[in-house]
Amino acid sequence: MSDSPLIGLIVPTAAGEVPADGPKLYPTGVRFVAAGLGLQRLTPEGYDRVIDRVGDLARDLAARGAAAVALMGTSLSFYKGYAFNEQLKDTMRAATGLPATTMSTGVVEALRALGVRRVAVGTAYIEEVNKRLRQFLTDSGFEVGAVQGLGIDVVGEARNVSEADLVALGQRVLAASPGADGILISCGGLRTLGVTVPLEAAVGVPVVSSTPAAFWSAVRLVGHDGRAPGYGRLFALAAPTPSATAS
Repeated sequence: MSDSPLIGLIVPTAAGEVPADGPKLYPTGVRFVAAGLGLQRLTPEGYDRVIDRVGDLARDLAARGAAAVALMGTSLSFYKGYAFNEQLKDTMRAATGLPATTMSTGVVEALRALGVRRVAVGTAYIEEVNKRLRQFLTDSGFEVGAVQGLGIDVVGEARNVSEADLVALGQRVLAASPGADGILISCGGLRTLGVTVPLEAAVGVPVVSSTPAAFWSAVRLVGHDGRAPGYGRLFALAAPTPSATAS
């Protein structure tokens, strides 16, 4: 186990804990370590207060033996737009000399790998953050249907949303998005790992959500194929598209 590559995660919460989805999806073959940003509010002002620490935390994770680095937190990485998300990866690479990804990049890569072109979006966010997500996805090459949020702006509150509520949210945004061929559930704080399979079964289109997609993107940086049978269409892909994080 000690020979498995270590992936460094920059997480929003101050506690710096590895999100539970990672070890569930990938119990062997990779290891994870985390450092916390101390984000408190899911607002542009909240992100501004912590985002400048990303390079320093990436450097700290590299010093702890990480072979790749991932910034966890979707809105943290998309809130200033497509180019800023690319810049964040450049910052982490420059600080560490390691491959890097973000949760927003993971979402984009996952949607592309599943062939999604028009996406219906459910989120934890307030309307201002939803508007920025719509623009980010548009600039990433997707047609965006409905974007509906739960109005959460305090870090930690998203974990209280039930799986049943998330399935209902996914069904609601798909119904409001004529022609959509995929669903995105966005916010790393939402507990979505158990939602994908029942939601895909209910609606018949692929479902991507933030934290699982971020782990899928991150493990592929260290040579893992990303497969994790039993967790939905993304994790059943036999030959995922190559990581786009270097582009």
